[in-house]
Amino acid sequence: MADKKIRVLIAKPGLDGHDRGAKIIARALRDAGMEVIYTGLRQTPEMIASAAVQEDVDVIGLSILSGAHNTLCPRLMELLREKGMTDVTVLIGGIIPEADIPALKKAGIAEIFLPGTTTQSIVDFIRSRIAVGPRTS
Repeated sequence: MADKKIRVLIAKPGLDGHDRGAKIIARALRDAGMEVIYTGLRQTPEMIASAAVQEDVDVIGLSILSGAHNTLCPRLMELLREKGMTDVTVLIGGIIPEADIPALKKAGIAEIFLPGTTTQSIVDFIRSRIAVGPRTS
């Protein structure tokens, strides 16, 4: 059986219409050998959680520039818990005020990547968090 690839769902929650950063990250993760599913713009937490279940992902990466992270992220984490997806690593990238980071991490967000973060550091973080071995499903 072949080693499984890390499966990453990239999503743009809320009303933010700027997805260039999300696409850059998606390409970098794909180039690093990960399977990437990009859900597109204006996703609700419910849509993201449902896609994560359907795609059996290891990681969810959210790109948020709208300022709605304090509402959207806790809701997504609640939905993931309800769906039994507690082992999924959830990451955020975007414009996140430093003061909001502790509450987001308390809600279950694994890491927050601010502007200027290199794509390689995101790849490295994901690889360090996700053990890659034979796929069991």
